[in-house]
Amino acid sequence: QLAESGGGLVPPGGSLTLSCVASGRTLNGYTVAWFRQVPGSEREFVAALKWANSNPFYANSVKGRFTMSRDNAKSTVYLRMNSLKTEDTAVYYCAADRQLITSNLRNPSQYDYWGQGAQVTVSS
Repeated sequence: QLAESGGGLVPPGGSLTLSCVASGRTLNGYTVAWFRQVPGSEREFVAALKWANSNPFYANSVKGRFTMSRDNAKSTVYLRMNSLKTEDTAVYYCAADRQLITSNLRNPSQYDYWGQGAQVTVSS
């Protein structure tokens, strides 16, 4: 089970940090990712972090503004979002799966485990 928290309403230019906690399992050995989705659109890749790689992968739209990190001892991943824009408004999901290769990181169909989502609204 994955559970996101930390969503909310923030003005443009503001910041939020999302958390995703795994319960009932450890995230050791798992690739973990963040996706987002707006109504009527497909789920969009945001960021991913492999178990064995300390360098996250980011979508171009968030590179330089978002930072993904993980605390394996707490089975928790984070997404720090700075300089938020109205177009960042979406439901944000965390996802996990074992040992994904780099070419599959951005494909949501490659992930077996998902959280319920957290709403992030960027508006003045």
